[in-house]
Amino acid sequence: MHKTLHIIGGGMAGSEAAWQAAQMGVPVVLHEMRPQVGTFAHRTGNLAEMVCSNSFRSDDDERNAVGLLHWEMSAANGLIMEMARRHRLPAGGALAVDRDLFAAAVTAQLLSHPLISVEYGEITDLPQDGHWIIATGPLTSGALAESIRAETGADSLAFFDAIAPIVYAESVDMSVAWMQSRYDKGETLEEQTAYMNCPMTRDQYEAFIDALLAAEKTEFHEGETAGYFDGCLPIEVMAERGRETLRFGPMKPVGLTNAHKPDEKAYAVVQLRRDNKLGTLYNMVGFQTKMKYGAQTAVFKMIPGLKNASFARLGGIHRNTFLNSPTLLDDQMRLKSRPNIRFAGQVTGVEGYVESAAMGLLAGRMAAAELLGQTLPPPPPETAMGALITHITGGAEAKTFQPMNVNFGLFPPIDAKGGRRGRKDRYKAYTDRAKAAFTAWLS
Repeated sequence: MHKTLHIIGGGMAGSEAAWQAAQMGVPVVLHEMRPQVGTFAHRTGNLAEMVCSNSFRSDDDERNAVGLLHWEMSAANGLIMEMARRHRLPAGGALAVDRDLFAAAVTAQLLSHPLISVEYGEITDLPQDGHWIIATGPLTSGALAESIRAETGADSLAFFDAIAPIVYAESVDMSVAWMQSRYDKGETLEEQTAYMNCPMTRDQYEAFIDALLAAEKTEFHEGETAGYFDGCLPIEVMAERGRETLRFGPMKPVGLTNAHKPDEKAYAVVQLRRDNKLGTLYNMVGFQTKMKYGAQTAVFKMIPGLKNASFARLGGIHRNTFLNSPTLLDDQMRLKSRPNIRFAGQVTGVEGYVESAAMGLLAGRMAAAELLGQTLPPPPPETAMGALITHITGGAEAKTFQPMNVNFGLFPPIDAKGGRRGRKDRYKAYTDRAKAAFTAWLS
């Protein structure tokens, strides 16, 4: 009997780590505090529950770094990607899923695996003995976070993520809104019409910005600081950076034509993305917020098409916890001061469902290899996974380390055509090189 691998946290990273290690023949105990200990963001006790967006973002594996990460995870027989594809929803060029069916499927797969057992209950201290992966994510419990801080000596591990509201589709006025994916992306009509679009005139946009800036916001607790990750900024924080920021961000009108007024160009557009398989729920794309609930309802109903909107869930805000990984982790994702403990997922300083699951995949494989008496080297830095792990375990500047999405800026430079016209060719060269390197690493 092989030694057992223990994993704390049943989110994207912990679920993927458990699957990968068990598939390599190593017994796994997955420790999950829910449903015994809940969080404000989770609704169920399912593993891999999605609490923010229901999107894994771009699925383009030829010219997009996130899509390339999808490809690598699938090539490595990743559970998260397999279940995502089984329960995908139309979303243009993105990979979006029915979050409830997805989480239920991941949970069923893990519970039915003969080498995986799940133990429910909170673990409050760093384990002293055994082989462990900590994949507790942005909602690491306070007690465990304090234990991690005590061991690492880190001064601050917190920033804030905000959750976007979800609207009942039947409450959207479709005489104002229309269905279209930006630039009509997608191979099928369903994909090309995956988003609801709510147009704004300049006057409507200016009034919306005024209301957004004046709205009552959630207060921070004493001792907390508002250090947001730029990829998940609350809309009111973006508006505070300049009145045009939203119009060049999540509310940009480019690539869209109003089906009701094709000759009239919108000044700004609010997009809503399908959130479940039935198509009854849509989330407001990029509309993470820390406004209080009453203010959210009033401000969001100013959006054309949402005057009579009914909200299945309003936005919220929560703390995220992450390590200063460049100083604390080695290239095997082990805590340098306690090498029997690995970290995986968002707590390592990656941002996003896909990136978190990918770091779980690597941690699970590396831990299993070690328990089998082997050493698995990290993927080459030319790969998406390799670029991420290189960044968080030494490639980033420790003094200014912040959570990072996968992007081609993390990859070693490639000799390809430059400039805007050559961008597609350059990205294709990155992904071709990465796929060859990842295939060789897998073998």
